[in-house]
Amino acid sequence: MNQRLIFMVETAIFSAIALLLDYFSNILPRLPQGGSLSLAMVPIFLMAFRWGWKGGVLTGFLTGTLQIVLGMASIVHWVQFLLDYSLAYALLGISGLFSSWVISSADSRRKRAVVLSVFTAGLAGSALRYLAHVISGIVFFASYAPKGTPVVPYSLIYNSTYMIPSWIVSCLIVVLLLQTSPALLKRKSELT
Repeated sequence: MNQRLIFMVETAIFSAIALLLDYFSNILPRLPQGGSLSLAMVPIFLMAFRWGWKGGVLTGFLTGTLQIVLGMASIVHWVQFLLDYSLAYALLGISGLFSSWVISSADSRRKRAVVLSVFTAGLAGSALRYLAHVISGIVFFASYAPKGTPVVPYSLIYNSTYMIPSWIVSCLIVVLLLQTSPALLKRKSELT
């Protein structure tokens, strides 16, 4: 099968899985101005590790953009939509810059190497997503900061309350998946 077609199909499938995981995370408590623990990052990370940063960025972008189309997003301004959804989720795909390290670690089946590579790669993407949310918080949600609280520290703390747990839990799940099935990182052409 054509590699480009496989890439497009996998992007669509992984984006759909990310949306489903994000939808089901809505049963968990949400913060007042948005944000919650979400596992939507798991399929974005996996796609980034399978196809590199391009696969991760495209999957993240589709996931974030489809959240608005499906009414899963709250929007106060079109720039805020880009920052909190399309761009934020696309930035997770930057973790794909570490894909060769993650793949070689999974192939070697060295647990520490897998943990280190996944958490480092996940941190790169998550930190960029976090930065997008912080900027959005500073620009669009400053009025929610408690009286007398500077908006920058408020946005940094507020967004860390869901981004740090989401990064840790998502990376733990990816590590567990890769330790039990390193073939998840192999493309169909590499399996035959």
